[in-house]
Order: sequence, then structure tokens, then C-alpha cells
Amino acid sequence: MKKCSWSENRHSPIDELLGLPRFAGREGAAFKPGLGRIRALLGAMDDPQQQFRSAHVAGSHGKGTTSALVAAVGSAAGRRTGLHTSPHLFAVNERMRIDGAPASNDWLAGAVRRHRDLFERVGPSFFEATVALSLLYFAEKQAAAAVVEVGLGGRLDATNILQPAACAVTSVRLEHTALLGSTLAEVAREKAGIFKKGVPAVVGADVPPEALAALRDIAGETRAPLHRVGEETTLHRVGQDEAGLRLDLQTPLRRYRGLRVPLYGRHQAGNAAAAARFAELFWSDARSSAQPVRDGFAGVRRLAGLRGRFEVLGRRPLVVADVAHHPDALAATLRARADHFPRQQGRLVVAFGLMRDKDAAACAKLLAEAEAEVWPVALESGRALPPDALADVLRERGIARGPAGTAEAHRQRFLAEADPDDVLLVCGSHRVVAGACDT
Repeated sequence: MKKCSWSENRHSPIDELLGLPRFAGREGAAFKPGLGRIRALLGAMDDPQQQFRSAHVAGSHGKGTTSALVAAVGSAAGRRTGLHTSPHLFAVNERMRIDGAPASNDWLAGAVRRHRDLFERVGPSFFEATVALSLLYFAEKQAAAAVVEVGLGGRLDATNILQPAACAVTSVRLEHTALLGSTLAEVAREKAGIFKKGVPAVVGADVPPEALAALRDIAGETRAPLHRVGEETTLHRVGQDEAGLRLDLQTPLRRYRGLRVPLYGRHQAGNAAAAARFAELFWSDARSSAQPVRDGFAGVRRLAGLRGRFEVLGRRPLVVADVAHHPDALAATLRARADHFPRQQGRLVVAFGLMRDKDAAACAKLLAEAEAEVWPVALESGRALPPDALADVLRERGIARGPAGTAEAHRQRFLAEADPDDVLLVCGSHRVVAGACDT
């Protein structure tokens, strides 16, 4: 792999950052495990991660939403709260947010410029560099605490440099098997690598028994108190309407009645239950009062800057953008459309684009069952599945197809010809959603 030469790069500092090696989708051939580089980066930055409390969240699904909800609770309580997530939709600054607002271009460019020699010497990946910059940003901007989402796995992820006050594994599925293992137990052990001695560990309700047994083993080895969402919380009622979810939730501390969560899909109720329990363990404000959870959940899109999770861009006709990029997530998104907007039963159009490493055939099966008309999205990425290859998969399922185009072109075409009860779903990857959403 060719090393990025910072001294020869004449682009802006942010372009230099974006030019660092990325390993997404390239599996073991390019993945460089270990915490040596992130330790070197943060050590040279005077260990900014030690200047604020942190929460650490891993999981196959739901970790981004859970992280956002927990961070929003802190912001709602008046705590200056950092949030690190990945990937970004529009700009790399989105990976480092405080109270929902991303880092400024000026700060990010200045930080890259100040540490250019360090990056040249250490040779981090793009992900490692952005993790270090996020933690530096939170420290320099005097965040009281930060919620940090794991990138991949947990044990060897760059974010595992943290010594958190609480951590979580939201779910476990077979994923990235070349890197994380070929069984649920192996994947669970990698994710449980974020468990720390004596630190509360929240485990989501959606964890298979084989994976749960492995999580229990690691919790025992590390003496981490284990809090199972399925055992410690109960959802008494889940209402779904055009504004999102309304929940009655029981935790060991209290019963939350009529908890409003402006997210869509019953699966988000599980994320909300995990986030509420996590917030009670991490935030003293959430232990003493229900109000931070109520206000944080209700304002999560603003307080945490949450985008691209069943984001409603228009209502009649309904236009929704969702970063669902694998079969489970796509199935949940399709169910959410039917559950929350049952009166809009017109034509279903899906502007859809995938990366090569995703299960296109399984996604096509779901789209066929939903009787969707699919318009392939052309993406400018070497990792993307070409529109003609996607069209071949759709053709095998007998799915009606439109011509290939950009996500924004598809949105404009749909709006020009749609009836009020028609639905456009834009999904398949973060790149697809970014092409259809306003910044």
C-alpha cells in the first residue's frame, strides 16, 4: 500500500486527511489491527481522551442510534457532550460533534495542520486519524463527556483506547467474518473486547444465546457488571405514528410513560430501551430525574445531529432517506414505512445503490416482496456495485426497474410524476442518502 506523503500534498489540510488509507470493504487484505498507532497519536497530543468522561458503544446494528440517544440525554441535561460516529454523510466534520454541531472547518484544518508531522511519522489510517482528532476536539472544546461509537468489532478498534465509565454491545450478528470470526461467539468476543474492569456493560435485548454466553464470559473475566436490556427493561406499549414512536418503558429506576422518540420502526424501540438504561448508568442527571431522557430522546435529531435514519424529506408524496445497507436494516425500513404511514399505499419506488460487499440478492428478495419499483443509483466509488450489475440482480427477481441515475436526479423525477399517496425510499448506503439529502 502506498503511504500518503503529506509533505508532497498540495491540497487543503482536510483533503490531506481524506486522502489517508481507508480499509472499509477491503477486509483482511488491508486491515491493520492493533492500538499502537492510536496510542502514538494520542500520546503525542497529550492524551486528550483522559480529559473527559466517555461512554463506548459497539454492536452489529443499532450502535449509531443508541450512541446518539445517549449523547442527546447529556445535552438535554445541560452537559456539554461530544459524540463520535462513523461514517459521515456529507463531511468528515460530522464524525466529531458537540451537542449536535459538527466541528468547524477552521478547527479541523488547523488541527490537521498542527499535527501533520505526527500523522506523517505514525502513518495512521483515515479512521484512526479521525478518532484521534475527535478526541482532541472534545478535549480542546472542554466537553464534559463524550459518547464514542466503535468503528468495526471492538477489541482492536482504534476507539478501544478509551477507559470509559460505561460501555455497551447493542447487538451481535455475523459480519466481517474475515476479521471478526466465523461464529457468533467469536464475533461477540471481539465486540466484548471493549469491556473494562469494573465498568458497567449494557447488552442489548437482540443478542442470540451463543453470543450472549460469550459476552457473559468476557464480562466475568473482566469483572464488568453486566446489564441485560432484555432482563432489566420492559416495553409496555409501543405506539407508531407519523411523528415516530411513543413508548411506555420500565427500567430498574422508573417507568417512563408516553416517552416520545422521533424515530421510525419498532426496532428503534429496542435501541431506545438500551439507550435509556445506558443513560441511567452513565449520566447522574438521568439517575436523579426522568426529564433528561424525555427531553433528550424527543430532541435527538437536533441534540445529536442524527441524520439518515428514516429521515422524512417530504410527506405527500412521502420521501424517506435511510442508510439501510444490509438485508436486516432494509427489512426494518420497509416495515417502518408500512407501520408509520399506513395510509400512503400508492406506488413504492426505491432509489437503491449498494456497495459490492453487501448481499444484493437478499435485498432484491425483500424489494420484490414489497412490490417495489427500483431505480438503481450510480455511485462514484470503486467499492460500489455498478448499476448494470444491480439491474441484473433485480431482473432475476422480476422487479420493475427504472433507468440508473443519481439519488438527487431520482428524487426530482419522482416528485415531478408522483401522486400524493406514492412513496420514495432512498437507501442502500450512506453515499446514496447523502446524494438525496440537503446538507
